Amino acid sequence: MLDGLMAVFRRELASYFATPVAYVFIVIFLILAGATTFYLGGWFERGQADLQPFFAFHPWLYLFLVPAVSMRLWSEERKSGTIELLLTLPLGMGQAVLGKFLAAWVFIAIALALTFPMWITVNYLGSPDNGVILASYIGSLLMAGAFLAVGSCLSAISRNQVVAFILTVMVCFLLLLAGFPLVLDSVGALFPQGVVDAVAQLSFLTHFAAISRGVLDLRDVLFFLLSIAFWLYACAVVIELKKAD
Repeated sequence: MLDGLMAVFRRELASYFATPVAYVFIVIFLILAGATTFYLGGWFERGQADLQPFFAFHPWLYLFLVPAVSMRLWSEERKSGTIELLLTLPLGMGQAVLGKFLAAWVFIAIALALTFPMWITVNYLGSPDNGVILASYIGSLLMAGAFLAVGSCLSAISRNQVVAFILTVMVCFLLLLAGFPLVLDSVGALFPQGVVDAVAQLSFLTHFAAISRGVLDLRDVLFFLLSIAFWLYACAVVIELKKAD
């Protein structure tokens, strides 16, 4: 089982760096991360050596950048017809889905890891709480994985990458806003408090904010891991249904 998964993982990860697209994505991510931190986040004006403004913009950067990565995961395979070849190989559906997801997640992790000069900079300029920064990096990677799992599922729905991109942005946007008062007030006007509480718990932003405060609560970590598992399972189901078309 592990051999099949690793074969898909290596194939997918190598494909990212076989074209300039991967490098363009990484450069854009690094530029936007720096711009939002130092300019929109007012890092210089705060007069405090920490990375709070840096992580505060991650959900909004991922909202557009992660769907740009995930939209090709299955849409491209379906459009080119290579999905039939992939699924005839001696590996299970779970291995194919997980292998492609892990390759994309590692690719995003590489982009995130390349922001390490910012961590070095704040330590040079002051004495930040490195435990909080480490927790924030972990939370950011988990959130990116959840975004990616959503995108993987929605990529399997359509042959068109643009459609997959738009669908992923819309769904992830809703999952980000699920904990906002405006959304909860709207839900509360139609449903009982139990439903409101359940919707609030679906917010990626709420769970990421809790982790970025430096508290790696098991509930927040499990939320992201279970979200990833749910959407990847849904992805496998969608692909199975599409095989019957």
